[in-house]
Amino acid sequence: MSKFADWLNDRFPAREMMREHMTEYYAPKNFNILYYTGSLLLFMFFLQLISGFLLMAHYVPTSQDAFNSVQGIMYDTKWGWLIRYMHVDGVSLIFVLLYLHIGRGMLYGSYRRPRELLWIIGYVIYILMMGEAFFGYILPFGNLSYWAGQVITSILHAIPFIGPGLTTLARGGPGIGTATLERFLALHTVLWFLMLVAMILMHILALHQVGSNNPDGIEIKALKGPDGHPLDGIPFHPYYTVKDIFGVAVWLTIFAAIIFYAPTMHGVFLERTTFFRANPMVGLPDVTPPWYLAPYYAMLRAVPNKYWGIGLMALAIVLPFFLPWLDRNPVHSSRYRPVYRAMIILMAVVFFTLAWVGEQPPLPKYFFIERLGAAIYIGFYVLLPIVSSIEPTRKVPERVQA
Repeated sequence: MSKFADWLNDRFPAREMMREHMTEYYAPKNFNILYYTGSLLLFMFFLQLISGFLLMAHYVPTSQDAFNSVQGIMYDTKWGWLIRYMHVDGVSLIFVLLYLHIGRGMLYGSYRRPRELLWIIGYVIYILMMGEAFFGYILPFGNLSYWAGQVITSILHAIPFIGPGLTTLARGGPGIGTATLERFLALHTVLWFLMLVAMILMHILALHQVGSNNPDGIEIKALKGPDGHPLDGIPFHPYYTVKDIFGVAVWLTIFAAIIFYAPTMHGVFLERTTFFRANPMVGLPDVTPPWYLAPYYAMLRAVPNKYWGIGLMALAIVLPFFLPWLDRNPVHSSRYRPVYRAMIILMAVVFFTLAWVGEQPPLPKYFFIERLGAAIYIGFYVLLPIVSSIEPTRKVPERVQA
């Protein structure tokens, strides 16, 4: 084995890569449970690749056969139901991890200098994931998939001058059909997927360039021992790789329990109307997006005017890009910023309330919640530069706290 390793290393920098990115990459020693999300996201992305490849072997991207091919996977293909539920439930669980990952970054100031680019790349991954999930959502061509595709692609129509042309280009014609499925399949499995892979690699490289943040928001590189290694850091391998393996085992247990006992999560992960064939003649009383896109849909509905609603939704999606420059407090972690911590908790409650409201029918009784939630969401970013400049902070320790 040693001879093979030497032979390989002479022709490929495997040993150097292992040393640089694993054994000699020092991570803070005060990571908590929220730091499992990064490795779990990588693991889930790999599972989506495998399950998606197997599904493609049986999927037929035509308006006449797409729904039948999915039903064939579910009921006629050996273990097809398992692969399909693994892929569908995996999407929702990826967004659970993404929101935890983003929330952790906001809690501990992982977007602050020198990690601005790391934050931007990570948020681009989140945007790409939304697109990837949308393209895949249309492919089963159930009735909800059909009408969701009609509604969401119609948003492009609101873009001045080029909107109608973009809508026709996205659909491949005046409506959702075979051309749409072929386009979305190509985007879902090739172009968008390759962009995601490229951005994930860039995210990991950027992380290893600037180093990991920690719950105290302290730069561990500032205090090094005689050997040149951070005093408050430990090698990522084997200390954190072992913990990540344990985290994956626990996560797989939860994943399996969902697949075997509640694969649709009572309509949250997989809506009932996706089990009915697409029918342009049978509309749905309320077409709502998946839960992970519902907060933005709720904000879109908060404004009666279509164009202003789309503008508000776009603003809500774009604002987090500017978080590194909106937060002006020298203290990074919310552990030592009680006002900012309260703002983050309120923001999380509002965001998931909007997700719930966005899944409800567009009734007048929900308008107030949608408008209040949208106002609080936008207000968080508008007020952050002022609040972060004047808020009281606690004393930050010189060393990370175990």
